[in-house]
Amino acid sequence: MLRTTLLLFCFAAALHGAFAARGHATDASRPLAGTCLVYVGTYTGPKSQGIYAYRLDLASGQCTPLGLAAEVKSPSFLAVHPNRKYLYAVSEIDQLDGKPAGGVSAFAIDAASGKLKLLNQQSSGGAGPCHLVVDASGKTVLVANYGGGSVAALPIESDGSLRPASTFIQHTGHSITPERQAGPHAHSINVDPNNRFAVAADLGLDQVLVYRLDPAAGKLTPNDPPSTSVAPGSGPRHFAFHPSGKYAYVINEILCTATAFAYDPQAGKLTELQTITTLPDGIKVRPELSTAEIQVHPSGKFVYGSNRVHDSITVFAVDDKTGKLSFVQNQSTLGKVPRGFGIDPSGKYLLAGNQDSHTVVVFRIDPQSGKLTLTGQKLEVGSPVCVKFVTLN
Repeated sequence: MLRTTLLLFCFAAALHGAFAARGHATDASRPLAGTCLVYVGTYTGPKSQGIYAYRLDLASGQCTPLGLAAEVKSPSFLAVHPNRKYLYAVSEIDQLDGKPAGGVSAFAIDAASGKLKLLNQQSSGGAGPCHLVVDASGKTVLVANYGGGSVAALPIESDGSLRPASTFIQHTGHSITPERQAGPHAHSINVDPNNRFAVAADLGLDQVLVYRLDPAAGKLTPNDPPSTSVAPGSGPRHFAFHPSGKYAYVINEILCTATAFAYDPQAGKLTELQTITTLPDGIKVRPELSTAEIQVHPSGKFVYGSNRVHDSITVFAVDDKTGKLSFVQNQSTLGKVPRGFGIDPSGKYLLAGNQDSHTVVVFRIDPQSGKLTLTGQKLEVGSPVCVKFVTLN
């Protein structure tokens, strides 16, 4: 009886060990629970060869480097497909295949390793593409060309690859600062929460242009009214919608301000509510100072904007009834030239990329005040520009 019991125990232990070993192997090939992938777009150079990947633990805030995800020329801005299977990147260059244009690359995401597999690349239609977005239906990539002063729409195939541009729109005009605004410079393009309109901030025109969007056809057409203006010489750069769909915000690069708008989702119309400085008290606008990124917290309670050369991120609180902003905090990014940053989908962490000091610094976000506090993590990556997240579960 004892011998039979021992044999059964040994068999059960061996069986458990086999299943455990097999389970361990399976778990290693699956995304870890409670984590998300982080992708950092860069300017290629001595310290960077393309897009870098990390795994972020959403409980602890710990970021684990996964290495170079894809080698590509100056992928300065990234966008993730709604199905989280594909990632798109601009190549911020002025010549592609001998023509004055940059590139837009499509990648398949390996959720286990974080690696990116190149699917294909298409022309952005204009020089210096600097920003792109995927519409909510996942059918079209929209891209803004800074150097070319234009926007384009590229249809997405069922396998995630890109077709050539189906819409190309050249912006025209100029504004009052000749050295920065002698011609159009489309600096970002975003889609509204209802997926009906696309909004392009043009630094060279001091305008935020609105287009009606048909994602199935990959079509953009000017809205009526076609644009709204900010103060002359402001230089609108990046733009973000409030999750309620009632408000929107643009950060103005030249004058270091943020403009709040009321948004009419039926008409696609923006109405200015307020313009506020992104710099703390006592700091005056100087030619060497500029802003870069603006994002709304997932809760809709806070707005964040980066100040280059001042090397900081300013936190604003959002008045839910009016959409207006009030100053909360100005936080050093512990590096030089914070060009871009990202807020993870849970709203717990902000990762700030310091372009000139080659670091990404991880901050924790206070859910009540919106204030940033250091986690102690500083990631080494060459010339970081853009930070995007891919949730895994």
